[in-house]
Amino acid sequence: MRAIVIGSTKHFLFAAFYGALGIGLALIITAVWLLNARPNLSLWHTTHLTSEYHQQSGLTDFSQYLQLEDKLFAEVEQQVYRQYQPEIASPVNRYERNSLSDPGLWQQNWNRSFEWKNPQAEFGLLLLHGMSDSPYVMSHFAQHYQHQAYVLGLRLPGHGTIPSGLTDITWPDLAGAVSLAVARLSAQLPGKPIYVAGFSTGAALALNHELENISLNKPTSFAGMIMLSPAIGLAPIAAGAYWQAKLGKLLGQDKLYWNSIQTEYDPFKYRSFAVNAGDVVYQLTQRNQTLLASLSAQQFNAIPAMLTFQSVVDDTVSSLAVVDLLYQKLPINKGHQLVLFDVNRTKSNNQLLFQDPLATFAPFWLPKQLPYRLSLVENDPQQDNHVQVRELADKSKTDDVIALSLTWPNDVYSLSHVALNFPIEDSLYGPLPSNDPDKIQIGRAIYQGERGIFSVTADDMLRQKWNPFYPYMMTRIDEFTQGYQPESPLGNKPLNISH
Repeated sequence: MRAIVIGSTKHFLFAAFYGALGIGLALIITAVWLLNARPNLSLWHTTHLTSEYHQQSGLTDFSQYLQLEDKLFAEVEQQVYRQYQPEIASPVNRYERNSLSDPGLWQQNWNRSFEWKNPQAEFGLLLLHGMSDSPYVMSHFAQHYQHQAYVLGLRLPGHGTIPSGLTDITWPDLAGAVSLAVARLSAQLPGKPIYVAGFSTGAALALNHELENISLNKPTSFAGMIMLSPAIGLAPIAAGAYWQAKLGKLLGQDKLYWNSIQTEYDPFKYRSFAVNAGDVVYQLTQRNQTLLASLSAQQFNAIPAMLTFQSVVDDTVSSLAVVDLLYQKLPINKGHQLVLFDVNRTKSNNQLLFQDPLATFAPFWLPKQLPYRLSLVENDPQQDNHVQVRELADKSKTDDVIALSLTWPNDVYSLSHVALNFPIEDSLYGPLPSNDPDKIQIGRAIYQGERGIFSVTADDMLRQKWNPFYPYMMTRIDEFTQGYQPESPLGNKPLNISH
């Protein structure tokens, strides 16, 4: 009897194993089939440029980086723009000259690094864009501070050219370019403070630069760090990017190197997203977490003051990770600040929410006093669609509320990962009618019809692309760069900020 039970058990386990193996293979085959059913790859997906910067390039200063960048863009012109001959011209392809999406139509090519020298500069300002973006995402900050600062906008390696540039970069490549840019500013502004403003991956790179210095007991580079939608943590699925790329290499399926293959209608941002790009961000966030875990209390004190802006809902990075993995670990009274943008809590919006996005933050705000200044931009309960700023760092105070003269747009229920950097006046992503009909205006491009037939997805069209509270954000950044630290918040007096 015992032998029969043992034999039956073995047969069952073998059957379960082979059944699970078969299901796993079927899922892989189905996934590969679905991924390969996507649009065909284009010239800008398959061309590999040889003049891109890598950490092993041996460059020693930023001037060499700019010289290499010149060669890179000459290569793009030769290998892509001159080689691409479409059967039917597209009005919104950035790789077709004189289309609505041609970057050459802009007075400045924001895909390139730029350096705005200023002999009277009060401080240096390094601007770092995000993954798949370009320096355009930081252009409004550059314009805001051009008369006050020496501004350097860095084009990160792999960006601003063609999407295939993201297929072979590494996070040390990005970090190496940041180090060259920091050294440039330090040499140009001896004795003057340097601030960094980084968006998404750019914010993670700024943090990494200082954490690497601190871990080696080296002096820090920045007087302060301004972070917008920072990549502190990602969804767990991001860890699978590495294996998708491995599977693509194993099967010889080039489409598996891409998370998305889309029409390149944006002049300053790749719409197609390489699997490797996601893995680079994931590896960078893991490196930062490793460094943070290794710091002593004294080393934590060396982290420069941080001012971070984050929407409580963010489909690209984890909003909660900003609090859980970074801000809750910071020492008290070091000038760190966090500004969170809540969702638009009108009565109708509240009824449509799956869950309250603020609920997951509550456990971290239970202590009587937080080690950082926490400001929540939320609906004013007394005025429909108007907003106020509530200070939450000290729970013993109940009157720390600032009324803003800003409102939620009627048809907007939240900000997004990509919205924070752009004011309503932005000619590419803003909603105001443009006076230039020859250039694309993505912020007004919303088309209606049946789903599944348009190359520009509804998700892209409907995602919020500009920040209604940009004026308040810039006021906070101005105070931060000027070292303004109020002894107590402004109470419930209205703050008159308008567009």
